[in-house]
Amino acid sequence: MPLARPAAAVTLESIELRVLHLPLVAPFTTSFGTETVREVIVVRARTTDGEGWGEIVTQHAPLYSSEYTQGAWDVAEQFLVPALLDARTFAPGDVAGILEPFVGHRMAKAGLELALLDAALRAESRSLAEHLGAVRDRIPSGVSVGIQQDPAALVDTVAGYLDEGYVRIKIKIKPGRDIADTAAVRGAFGDIPLQVDANSAYTLADADTLAELDPFDLLLIEQPLQEDDIVDHATLAKRLSTPVCLDESIVSLKAARDALALVAASVINIKAGRVGGYLEAVRIHDLCRDAGVPVWCGGMLETGIGRAANAALAALPGFTLPGDVSASNRFYAHDIVTDPIVLEDGHVRVPTGPGLGIGIDEAALAEATVRRVELRL
Repeated sequence: MPLARPAAAVTLESIELRVLHLPLVAPFTTSFGTETVREVIVVRARTTDGEGWGEIVTQHAPLYSSEYTQGAWDVAEQFLVPALLDARTFAPGDVAGILEPFVGHRMAKAGLELALLDAALRAESRSLAEHLGAVRDRIPSGVSVGIQQDPAALVDTVAGYLDEGYVRIKIKIKPGRDIADTAAVRGAFGDIPLQVDANSAYTLADADTLAELDPFDLLLIEQPLQEDDIVDHATLAKRLSTPVCLDESIVSLKAARDALALVAASVINIKAGRVGGYLEAVRIHDLCRDAGVPVWCGGMLETGIGRAANAALAALPGFTLPGDVSASNRFYAHDIVTDPIVLEDGHVRVPTGPGLGIGIDEAALAEATVRRVELRL
């Protein structure tokens, strides 16, 4: 499915980077650690026609991926932003090509591309959703539930999210916190849409344990093995009746194509930051849609900037499973946008205003900022 007409060229004047520290409303625990404060980089691109916003979704430490905040800051400040400033006038669709000589750092590239897309589309009074090819004005909202103290506490937490109206529950698992936790949730809530996320916590030697999840009629098991274990995922998929979904392994269109060719996954989670940007995310969506493979939109505890962009992406036709585009108050008592995402009857609205369709709460942004730099020619 081709994009709507490409976003027009912009003339870049400066790019501002900010590191934010945003307290989470509750600790979020996964197989790789616990977060109580979300550290994230926000990008403001100033052009001759206005400004746009993006978000670099790295975390403080390289635990989820090899990318992390300080590394993203360094590569953006020293290499990526200077390359864009040198190019000065270009279309957002050209960002990936301009930055291609710099190996990796997809999250940093994605945040910069989004800021320039937002600026260009605001200048044209077009929404990101329209530009990407959205076909829905609201999307079903799932919630990601971190590892709790014990199965009883997990059931209590899930009950709260179901009461709020979330239409799909995802629970984090790791060795020793998998079968009993899943059994507790399934036993307490019957046939709710339920999936589990391992965040690469297992190896192929754990296949028998993972097969114990099959009786729970899960939507999927997400990223059970390591990022580079695509062949092992293909082996594991043959041993499970639960659909295997890849997350961390899908870092590009090529990685997605390879995974499908090897039948390593029957579902794919698309995270724009992880794959290098929303335009690459659309290409992966198109590949999977043509192959009849369902996709859904994953989350990285985004602020309202990334959350609005994810809502636009998840409104594309191939996103047939509820994603992790939850309400802003799932993670933040006070988001940095003036119109945070809210849950309405289990769904969130897709922003329709120009660009990302959101405004920035400058006071909240300033309060959360712990580091700032503005780069210009």
